[in-house]
Amino acid sequence: MDRTALDAAHAAALRYLDGLEARPVGARAGAADLRAALAGPLPEQGEPAASVVERLAAGADRGIVATGGPRYFGFVVGGSVPAALAADWLTSAWDQNAGLFVLSPAAAVVEDTVLRWLTDLLGLPAGTGMGFVTGGQMANTTCLAAARHAVLAHAGWDVARGGLAGAPPITVFAGEEAHVTVYGALRLLGLGDDSVVKVATDAQGRMLPDALHAALASAPGPAIICAQAGNVNTGSFDPLDAIVRLARARPGTWVHVDGAFGLWAAASARCRHLLSGMEGADSWATDAHKWLNVPYDSGLAFVRDTSAHRAAMARTAAYLQHSEAERDNYEWTPEFSRRARGFPVWAALRSLGRAGIAALVERCCDHARLFARLLSQAAGVSVVNEVALNQVLARFERPGEEGDRWTREVIARVQGEGTCWLSGTVWRGRALMRISVSNWSTTGADVERSAAAILAAHRAP
Repeated sequence: MDRTALDAAHAAALRYLDGLEARPVGARAGAADLRAALAGPLPEQGEPAASVVERLAAGADRGIVATGGPRYFGFVVGGSVPAALAADWLTSAWDQNAGLFVLSPAAAVVEDTVLRWLTDLLGLPAGTGMGFVTGGQMANTTCLAAARHAVLAHAGWDVARGGLAGAPPITVFAGEEAHVTVYGALRLLGLGDDSVVKVATDAQGRMLPDALHAALASAPGPAIICAQAGNVNTGSFDPLDAIVRLARARPGTWVHVDGAFGLWAAASARCRHLLSGMEGADSWATDAHKWLNVPYDSGLAFVRDTSAHRAAMARTAAYLQHSEAERDNYEWTPEFSRRARGFPVWAALRSLGRAGIAALVERCCDHARLFARLLSQAAGVSVVNEVALNQVLARFERPGEEGDRWTREVIARVQGEGTCWLSGTVWRGRALMRISVSNWSTTGADVERSAAAILAAHRAP
């Protein structure tokens, strides 16, 4: 085999990783510059593989955002712990189709092992099933597909055979702060936005149990409750104990927990009280590429009722060679042929261990509180959320400037300056800076340096 392309990729990757801490966090080139370097007509003749890799690395470099670095605080994006990154390289070299056991026994055994490790680590019920998917969107979709199957089966309808035409209508109950991927999942499943009854929330975005109780009483028929573990703005958690109790008083009601990043709080003795009652739910969605710091893509869909999970996902055909005793991974996900996502997750879990995962979660929470303290001490800056986890919402104001406009201006200045990168949001009708601390490599010094850059942007003329 010609190794020159692999050698070129290895060299380019090391250059990038070695410079990650020092490089500006945001992209340094726009679309026009990147098209000039990477677009143009398809060449008539092929080029040497190593030259192609070197050209890609050089042409893309200024358009690469340092999302894996220690001062990226946008959205909720983790980095990649070294073992997971290396295992992901190996995953590409092995190029396994993880759909069937016979296609990759190693991938099947690793995914089954990860399932057992994670159900134990996160405190999920024994016997829970899991599917490896792309991210939070497909994790929610997979879990809610199982929910749709189960609640309609309880009502006497087989959705796998009959579809939704003529089926009893399903009502979905979700807090006013439910993440957009819940709505995306419902659209993909044929339920739609109008199936959702929005339940009132408190000042931090937590669903109000009394409001949920009243909503449930007014909507007979099949029901799914979508609870949230980790509000994407405030980091707050719905009261899962109370939600599960209300659901269990209404037979056939399914509770789904969207825990894209917040579910990882269960790994920490200091934080897991935020998830009290979550083990009583029916399904849970999360992302390993968020707080476990595994490379994209790595969503995880957990479902307690494995028969409903497989009924919603499994397909068959005469040409397939199924395993009677071992895991056929495709039976748990919407995909058939797919990347062997379990290898990097296995490597991250093995390299960190229980103590390391707990420390990662707690360290990020500590950094978020440090951000809140440093920013709120400055004139004209207020932190508007209870920093319960790793999310910080900040507002910037100064005389003569409209608050929304000035907050957006500070965000744009910070993004352009390059010390760190963070994003904005609109919450409770106000423009806010949104800081998410999710990276294993972030230090207190990174937070102090970033807070200083944010305040410099706020104070500058």
